[in-house]
Amino acid sequence: MSVPQNHLERPVAVIGAGTLGRRIALMFATRGGAVRIVDPSAETGAAAVEFVHEQLPGVAAAVSGGSPGTAEYVPDQAAAVRGAWLVIEAVPEVLELKKKIFAQLDTQADADAIVSSNSSSYASRLFTGECETKDRMLNTHFYMPPGSTVLDVMSDGHTTTDVLDFVLETFPEYGLHPFLCRKESTGFIFNRIWAAVKREALEVVYEGVSVPEDVDEMFALNFGTKAGPFRLMDQVGLDVVLDIEQHYVQENPNLPRGPVELLREYVDAGKLGVKTGEGFYDDYPEPKQG
Repeated sequence: MSVPQNHLERPVAVIGAGTLGRRIALMFATRGGAVRIVDPSAETGAAAVEFVHEQLPGVAAAVSGGSPGTAEYVPDQAAAVRGAWLVIEAVPEVLELKKKIFAQLDTQADADAIVSSNSSSYASRLFTGECETKDRMLNTHFYMPPGSTVLDVMSDGHTTTDVLDFVLETFPEYGLHPFLCRKESTGFIFNRIWAAVKREALEVVYEGVSVPEDVDEMFALNFGTKAGPFRLMDQVGLDVVLDIEQHYVQENPNLPRGPVELLREYVDAGKLGVKTGEGFYDDYPEPKQG
């Protein structure tokens, strides 16, 4: 596997136009390049493009050597990844869906393109096993850019050192801060630590010991943060948080079940957080369509 050539002259493709997909697209449009966004919903894809173009001038200005690029919605995945030096999968945390996407990208992406997953809980090994080109596949797990520019980089067990080094050296050009997982880890680095905090916060509320507002206020006062665990979970989306927590429970049956039960109550009620206007808190603006 050779590393990508002339990456600044080639587009980046992002598969998935949701909350993180559009933010990833934004960061890779900060050096004057083109980003192609793929999503089964044209409405969601158009909203992602609008988001990028609205946020891009300010974010690009904050990146050393940055300048606004372009973003476009491309409905056909094969066309979107053609010529791209980097393809990032940012679809929902459904293992079979990720397997399907990576099987397609195995042949669709250019031979020297890096193919990565933004999965927040699954090691890429779980969906690259049947691929022929898994030596150029890996996890690049983003948090919440542009608010957070940190990401985890983790091999699928076959990723070449050249590819890992290229990612670690190149992503900072886009205002990002990659950190290498030195061995496979469910939850990667920071998310693994955050999961323990989040899980115990949920358990405290599930048991009736406290309420989300009090936990968050104590967290903010003790650590000087602007938001506590429940505000942060609302921002991520409680459906996403539930998917992740269920994955942790599958791997470790000894974990408490309270967090899953509490999250399921909210998700079943359609209270997913900021994106639906109500989650643990109900003071969010009405969500925009798309």
